Amino acid sequence: MNMTSYFRPIIRTGSLRSEKSIFLAKTNYWISEAEEIKFGEKTKLVSINNVPDWWKKRWLKKRSDILGMEFGFPKLMGILNVTPDSFSDGGNHIKLAAALNQAKFMEENGADIIDIGGESTRPGALPVPILEEIKRIEPVIYGISARSKIPISVDTRKSEVASAARKAGASMVNDVSSFTFDPNLLSYCLKHKLPVCVMHMQGSPENMQNNPKYENILIEVFNFLENQIGTLVQAGISRDQIIADVGIGFGKSIVHNLTLIKNISLFHGLGVPLLLGVSRKSIISNVSKGEKPSDRVNGSISLAISALGQGVQLFRVHDVAETKQAFDLWVAVNFGE
Repeated sequence: MNMTSYFRPIIRTGSLRSEKSIFLAKTNYWISEAEEIKFGEKTKLVSINNVPDWWKKRWLKKRSDILGMEFGFPKLMGILNVTPDSFSDGGNHIKLAAALNQAKFMEENGADIIDIGGESTRPGALPVPILEEIKRIEPVIYGISARSKIPISVDTRKSEVASAARKAGASMVNDVSSFTFDPNLLSYCLKHKLPVCVMHMQGSPENMQNNPKYENILIEVFNFLENQIGTLVQAGISRDQIIADVGIGFGKSIVHNLTLIKNISLFHGLGVPLLLGVSRKSIISNVSKGEKPSDRVNGSISLAISALGQGVQLFRVHDVAETKQAFDLWVAVNFGE
């Protein structure tokens, strides 16, 4: 779809609202104004009355439940990397017992879904052979699904890995390449009716941080995700089973990342649930302190709260208990009686 104007809804909460406001996706967030964004022009604030119906329909549409997750309130995706080299927790959960204990801990502390990855996609990471990736994730997924009904997603770019994960008990695919790496992954997800998450990344993990450039980060990321979602829908995957991720830290500078988080409500125009993955990332230590990823918990929660205030529905996090506590309080203050 060719667009000259893009509209970022100004998300608000509270009972004192404009009579002309509309509710975001049938939640308690409401919208009465939007920021109009154009290539090469200064943005401007406009009334909801001046927003095209196409955008408002996308904002209004209730987000369908995915794997039992109802998106009226924020949901937490617990990160479980079974890799030796992931940027934050690489090596911590290589042993099966450690991985299963961490999954149990995250579930008990509020995780709604567990995302399991066997290949690091940190900046500079090289691809992992298919059999090695399967060897890492398969027993963990079997172990979790044998003792829990919590939904499991697999963080992979490869159809063979997705197949092994599904047979072990995973029921969703989270692909950082947005189905551009393996041409067979899309058809596999379609055949087995798996919900999917598509993410924006400029380049590949090996080279994505080599001087990333954009003319307009918001418009370019929006267009990419809109086109990829359109490709999936045209192939037969229901839009109701797609989640979108702007890809913080994947082919983006500090300024790019901050701009996306500040304006993330723009992506409600995709008409699907939004996922934010900013947990423990280097953007935090680039702006403040926290050289070690484990020292970035407070910064992770701060960025997540910023996005929560803009209506983001799903958060991929390492620190489930801490994030859940912060979210519970935010929801109580903003949506409580």
